[in-house]
Parts: sequence; C-alpha cells; structure tokens
Amino acid sequence: MKLATLRTNGATVAVRLDESAAVEIDGYTDVGALLANSDWRTIAESASGASHALDSINAKDWAPVVPRPSKVVCVGLNYANHIREMGRELPEFPTLFAKYPEALIGANDDIALPPNAASHVDWEGELAIILGAPARRLAADAAASAIAGYAVLNDVTMRDYQYRSPEWFQGKTFENTTPFGPYLVTTDEFTLGGELRTEVDGEVVQSTPTDDLVFDPTALVSYISDIFTLQPGDVIASGTPGGVGHARKPARYLAAGNVLSTSIEGLGVQHNTVVTEG
Repeated sequence: MKLATLRTNGATVAVRLDESAAVEIDGYTDVGALLANSDWRTIAESASGASHALDSINAKDWAPVVPRPSKVVCVGLNYANHIREMGRELPEFPTLFAKYPEALIGANDDIALPPNAASHVDWEGELAIILGAPARRLAADAAASAIAGYAVLNDVTMRDYQYRSPEWFQGKTFENTTPFGPYLVTTDEFTLGGELRTEVDGEVVQSTPTDDLVFDPTALVSYISDIFTLQPGDVIASGTPGGVGHARKPARYLAAGNVLSTSIEGLGVQHNTVVTEG
C-alpha cells in the first residue's frame, strides 16, 4: 500500500494511492495524523473518500509524506562505500544527529538556498524509515513491527556550516531544503536491495543498492529506541551512500538552477530545482 499527503484547497489530506487515483482518507489531514491511529492500516485500506486521478495532480501538490513528524533522526556514515570515500572506519554504533520538521519539503518542491549564507551545498540521497507504532527499548526482531514503511529523502547538507564545529547539526537542518516523498510504501511491499540513485541535471552522482547499509532499519529502530521513544510518524533518515559532492576531487556542490533528482526502486522519484531564497 502507498500512502501520501496531498495539498488540496489550501489544506492537506492523507491519501491512499491506487493504480490510477489518489483516494482521500477522510478525517486525516496527513499521513502523520493517520499513523497516530493504531488502526491506521485498516482505515487506509477501507478509505473511500474523494478520488483524484493521478495524472491530474500537479507535481507540487505532493507535500512531505509526514509534514511535521515529532522527530527526524538522521544517521551518518551508514553505507560502507560512503564510509570508505570519507576515509573512515566502519562504526561500531550508529552516528546520530537531528533535523527539524521545518527542513522538510515535498518531493517536487524547490530547494531554497539562503542568500549569502551557505555555498557548499551537497546532496545525500537516503532511504527514510517511517514509524507506524511507538517504539521503546525494542529488540531488533520486535522493531520490524514498529515500522510503517519507507520513502525517499534527500538530506541536502550545507557542508560549510556542517564543518564549522565538530557537531554536524547546524549544516543539516536549514529550512526548506530536505525533499521527502512522494509517498510511503508499507513494509509488506518493499524489500531492501533496490537501487538508490541521485542525479544532478541528469548526471548520475550516486548509485548504490539499499542493502549496503551497515545498520539496517530494524537495527536503527532498536538502537534509537533505547535512547528515547520513537512515535508514530517519526522519521529515520538512514544515511547516504558514496558519491557525495564533498568527497569528490575537486569537490562539487549544488547551485541555483540545478535540478536534483533522487529515486529508490519501488519508492518513487523526486525532482527538485535549486533556487536562491528570495
């Protein structure tokens, strides 16, 4: 099953995506609100609200899958090939940092570069893990049942801000920079292993199977849930593979006018134009 948040009539609504239409899930303004109901799967499957033909929906009407999760937990250095390109050893434990919901944008929204602020703007295509139940101190085998599904995310990073200090946070959560979507695919319809691909103006810059993760989704949910409770709708950005611009010789960064495309087999594709904030 595919779930998404659709912008319509100045508001948003949770929808189920069928073969040719998006069906509104009455009573739920977005996927996060839906997942907060423990019976979300049955509600979504039985939804019969207003129907929108997929070919009639404007690309920018897709909001972030979960517009305002209570937490966006990001994982650094979690693909073996990316760890090697950054000259580091495989980690014993996940590297974690946070992102605020204000950073999230829809799958086809513009990426806003702040004027006169960040000049080293990098791409980081990622698999997003979306919680569908509370998770607290779960073993890995139990953690799987707390995952609602997966989506595409790009952790666009301001490298100059990231490396101003030993802590990465300030380079990771600029507003309106992180495309998330277009939809969530439930765990029963997605298997790790398909290609994660990032393109800049049509040129492939990242291409890696999603099972190259050092810490897989269940391991991440288990580990993070030992630290704090993950709530339904919370998002874990599971890390980026090799091919980031900062690791290239010479380094390469995004600029206004570039089109960043990110896709994962089975999870759809994003197309985001980089613009300078007005």
